[in-house]
Amino acid sequence: MTHKQKLIIAATATVFVWSTVMALMGHIAAVATLAPALGLTVQQIVNSARSHSEPAPAHPKEPVGDQEGRAS
Repeated sequence: MTHKQKLIIAATATVFVWSTVMALMGHIAAVATLAPALGLTVQQIVNSARSHSEPAPAHPKEPVGDQEGRAS
């Protein structure tokens, strides 16, 4: 497991533990108010994990020339 994966898991766990503790302490109104922010936090964590995990292309595509050999 890479360092980045560990950080993502720790951040996600922190968000969920915090919201669970708030709910158990009776702060349902606070959890309900912050639910959209919690959802956005999780979405951003997942997006950041996915966007950088794809390998970069080996070499960029070259433009295709027309019949006379010029790039279009």
